Amino acid sequence: MPIIGAVGGAFAAYGVDGEDLGWVGGTFTPEALAANPHGIVQAGVHSLLLDAAMNFAINAALVGRDRTKATLELKTETMRPALVGTSYALRGEVVRMARQVAYAEGTLRDLEGDLVSRATGTFLLHRPAAE
Repeated sequence: MPIIGAVGGAFAAYGVDGEDLGWVGGTFTPEALAANPHGIVQAGVHSLLLDAAMNFAINAALVGRDRTKATLELKTETMRPALVGTSYALRGEVVRMARQVAYAEGTLRDLEGDLVSRATGTFLLHRPAAE
């Protein structure tokens, strides 16, 4: 997804935890494209990155050709401003995986670990029949 890089985001690590639930980690150093004229990142950009983090975390735990198909529900909260040129840590984690739906959480934290924004989401899964 080129838009992730265009706004300053990148995902660098992913895996599966001991409960077979996926996770992804990355960074966000906002570009001017992501912000209002005051240099504060727009809430929609937070949603974009957290939605992607949750999708990637779910896909990290899926096997074969199984993948996320669509975001069914997304709730994003911003607690602190994210500023252009400042570095942040992105993380997505699967909370629960069912046959057709997965639930996940995403967070954006400053380098001191303070929560900047978070999101929860429900995702439709695509699980093609075995060939």
